[in-house]
Amino acid sequence: MAALPAALLVACGGSSEPGLPQLAAATPGALQSCSELATRINFPNTTITAANPIAEGTLTVAGTAVRAHCQITGKMHQRVSSVDGKSYAIGFEMRLPNTWNGRFFYQGNGGIDGNIVAATGAVNGGAGLNNALNMGFAVISSDAGHEAAMGPNFGIDPQARLDYGYQAVAKLTPMAKSAIQTAYGKGPDRSYFGGCSNGGRHTMVAASRFADQYDGYLVGNPGFNLPKAAIANIASGKIYASLASTPGDLSTGFTTAERALVSNAVLAKCDALDGSTDGLVQDTGACQAAFNLQRDVPTCSGGRDGTCLSADQKAGIAKIFSGPTTSAGNKIYTSFPYDAGLAGAGYGFWEFTAPLVLDSGGVGLIWSVPPEDPATFNGPVFALTGNVDTMLARVNATSAVYTESAMSFMTPPNPSNLSAMKNRGAKMMVYHGTSDPIFSSDDTTAWYDSVRAANNGDASNFARFYRVPGMNHCSGGPATDQFDMLTPLVNWVEKGEAPATVLASVRGKGNAAGANADVPASWSATRTRPLCPYPQVARYNGTGDIESASSFSCK
Repeated sequence: MAALPAALLVACGGSSEPGLPQLAAATPGALQSCSELATRINFPNTTITAANPIAEGTLTVAGTAVRAHCQITGKMHQRVSSVDGKSYAIGFEMRLPNTWNGRFFYQGNGGIDGNIVAATGAVNGGAGLNNALNMGFAVISSDAGHEAAMGPNFGIDPQARLDYGYQAVAKLTPMAKSAIQTAYGKGPDRSYFGGCSNGGRHTMVAASRFADQYDGYLVGNPGFNLPKAAIANIASGKIYASLASTPGDLSTGFTTAERALVSNAVLAKCDALDGSTDGLVQDTGACQAAFNLQRDVPTCSGGRDGTCLSADQKAGIAKIFSGPTTSAGNKIYTSFPYDAGLAGAGYGFWEFTAPLVLDSGGVGLIWSVPPEDPATFNGPVFALTGNVDTMLARVNATSAVYTESAMSFMTPPNPSNLSAMKNRGAKMMVYHGTSDPIFSSDDTTAWYDSVRAANNGDASNFARFYRVPGMNHCSGGPATDQFDMLTPLVNWVEKGEAPATVLASVRGKGNAAGANADVPASWSATRTRPLCPYPQVARYNGTGDIESASSFSCK
């Protein structure tokens, strides 16, 4: 594995618990040829469309030349749907390094898939300083069974729904391992699966459904209850619409200035709870008890001007953060923690735009049984006028055509039971930004608590969860959002070195992977913090530079 910059070195402590199998380390190999793979790779229901040698430096990561590799493109299970008459296939690309480290990385992509993103394998959710391909992994990326041009309309085809949910992974995995065997003369010694957002969902589903196929799972900001999260976001969008000062513009229901007002009020109550006033809320749990929206944010006595919230705003925003409910008062999804990243540049998109143009299509066309009519479907109208009780019922429904519900094909079966993964020596590392506005870190926290409970109160010998203070959806926000979790995952899987903390950095001005515009000007451009395994929290030691991770300890 390529050497990593010192800024991303990982602090490790302890070892895997005795009694669990210790998996052997991968051994390297060399690509035998590239162009010949177009005809040599032979797998059922698979067409290889190209095998192209890619010179070192054709791709870069953080300004560094990515090693020479072979790019393979192809399709699996080409077909014409009997339901909508459209053509479908599982499109993919694989990138196989000339100098291989013996490992395979399945790249779970985000959104509703549809695009074959370059198969490079991110080591974290945002802009990283390295990637799996450059580290020597063979990497696969896919469109999960449909083309982006279809938008959410692919949901009319029942098989495309299932491929998107989990079946594309089931089909691609053995094909990819066979292709690696052909390319290198041996299959991968160790296999890893990773992604953020929907990619995090793909990873959690794989850990549950395909525990025998992968050795390590890197889960980022997982939307593992994606249909419910989307309905909750639509419900929140309705609330913002009711608060909007400009009809139809949801962002005027909770303006940038008002979000900054609440963010600053959260910091006033919660910033110092970890011993340091540094613009980060490390103790998320304590913060929810310390902060009160009604008490700690001024109530407008007149018009809204960014220095206060109206009484109606307070009632609506409190409902959004506690979790929107059905007409019977039952929570649709989960709560969201109050955090410092409310004013982040990317936060508003998920709150005000996504309900109308993303969540609406997902709920109406991909997950509902029956789906809406794509010929007449209008996303904003569906979101703002549709009934959330009906939406919730339809993502749990089945029919003769759609035999598996969305909550079945999108979510990991029995998510707290990871015994198959655990008992074969595989490991999982999970991270989630506490200011994620679309998939709540509260949901992931509750899931991890359930995993702990299923393992006598402690799952740390095979699965660890790291909350990233201030981080929005996968990246951004006032946060140390640059870190490498793939290297410690490999060391845990193959060497038994359990990760105690992960060193995270801000992407300040001049960062090689690109600056994060949400980093406050008062912070050092190279600030570092330890990401702590939950339930531990990073606390200031009482002395030392507050810009340095060495001044904080996980407690």
